[in-house]
Amino acid sequence: MTDVKNNFINKIINRSILRNPNRKIRTRFPPEPNGYLHIGHAKSIFLNSNIANKYNGTCNLRFDDTNPKKENIKYINAIKKDIKWLGFEWYKNPKYTSNYFQQLYQYAIQLIENNLAYVDELNIKEIKQYRGTLKKKGKNSPFRNRSIEENLILFEKMKNGIFIEGSMCLRAKINMKSPYIILRDPVLYRIIFSEHHQTKKKWYIYPMYDFAHCIADALEGITHSLCTLEFIDNRQLYIWILKKLNFIQKPPKQYEFSKLNLENTILSKRKIQQLIDAKLVNGWNDPRLHTISGLKSKGYTKNSIKMFCQKIGITKQQNMIELSLLESCIRKDLNMSSPRRMAVINPIKLIITNINEHHTEYLHAPNHPHIKKMGTRKILFSNEIYIEKEDFCKKPNKDYKGLILGEKVRLKYSYVIQANKILKNKNNKISCILCTCDLNKKIKQKYNIIHWISIKNSTKVKFNLFNVLFKNKNAEQENNIIEAYNHNSCIIKTGYIESIISSEKIKHAYQFERIGYFIKTKKKSKHDTIIFNRIVSLKNKYRKFSKIN
Repeated sequence: MTDVKNNFINKIINRSILRNPNRKIRTRFPPEPNGYLHIGHAKSIFLNSNIANKYNGTCNLRFDDTNPKKENIKYINAIKKDIKWLGFEWYKNPKYTSNYFQQLYQYAIQLIENNLAYVDELNIKEIKQYRGTLKKKGKNSPFRNRSIEENLILFEKMKNGIFIEGSMCLRAKINMKSPYIILRDPVLYRIIFSEHHQTKKKWYIYPMYDFAHCIADALEGITHSLCTLEFIDNRQLYIWILKKLNFIQKPPKQYEFSKLNLENTILSKRKIQQLIDAKLVNGWNDPRLHTISGLKSKGYTKNSIKMFCQKIGITKQQNMIELSLLESCIRKDLNMSSPRRMAVINPIKLIITNINEHHTEYLHAPNHPHIKKMGTRKILFSNEIYIEKEDFCKKPNKDYKGLILGEKVRLKYSYVIQANKILKNKNNKISCILCTCDLNKKIKQKYNIIHWISIKNSTKVKFNLFNVLFKNKNAEQENNIIEAYNHNSCIIKTGYIESIISSEKIKHAYQFERIGYFIKTKKKSKHDTIIFNRIVSLKNKYRKFSKIN
């Protein structure tokens, strides 16, 4: 397992160990089961799990299941599957905040009995108005000064399902003039009549995240509760609740780090759901999404994701991570393991006129340019071949490196050819290019190199070429993600691969030379067309095939 880089959290833990060398380090990963995990969650899993390993501690998996309206057992199963695929292990059995519902209810009663919580009848809109802003102080609810006895009675009736949803809530009684808006009498419990995936119909009231999370941390003996910077103000409430409930002996402490912001994508589960509902992506595992399942179906490896998490590190500085950094990690991981093959995505036909149409010749090509033990393969050479359309140009610029009319190029692992004539169809489009071939392989003169496939040794396939979901780098800030959606985020092409590929059982990915890394998708039936997903394009000296359209 890749080790975690030294960071400010490591330094905090090192200091705490010096003060208390016998205290066991305990972390937790607490996802809400209202969607699939994304690469930002991978960063959190990487941090929490590796800290536990580094300090010989433990890391709990705890589902923050306090809102049955949005949660589903299918998300719980998907989250477990993704964590296991990433190669991380949680401590003992998975935990659920719902395991503590009875205890949380008793702690809420304790706050009421100590005159630190009250039942409020303001609606959500009114609560927001009364709360004020950063520039305007809040004002007390007209229900704030109810007696302890009345609050206890009302809270029990809430629990028993006497009142309708939205009619009442339980709020902490802190300070409506606090500079921290989070401390202006936050809601602790609300009424929800939806059936819960774990507790079924037992409860009609559910705790808010801020109330449940810190108590669950304390009950589990968590030492370091690590969360993203958006929760920095929530720490004030975290401390207040634990203090008022007398969790004063070795309480857990919250520490914040920067969340992952990735170019040209969204990680918000709410916004991903919008894309799914609008049918702009095919579910949570769509290869264009940066969910763990999406990255996996696209062909990303767990090692590349771990490598990425290690490279971005853990800081308090909010910044935008370039997508190229993630892509460099998968390229590096696949480079030494992926066998090389040739494929043509945008085919154009070449006829070599000085070779007989019945002529066939087998040439040898390495399966990997740097790993000899991966061996070689035979590739068929004949008088009719496919090359990429972008590898032929009638009027090129000075930097063009492909085939030019009247000029020569070398076919990779093969002969030097020269383009002599263009044939066009009735629509005045190029139907094929007539060439001649120099059958002397030992020509030492250097020519530009292009890839190719013999038509007699080709299999027709489809290629899914994935591009960014959003053209705007800071897509997460878009108010309307449907309008910002890139309708060219998936381009489907029909092209050709070496025939040997269709029968091979390669464990993971191929590198299609000069194009990129591709993974073969599972066919639904043996009659279905073979489909390849592009994992990532190659860094190409002359052009980027990611721009194919």
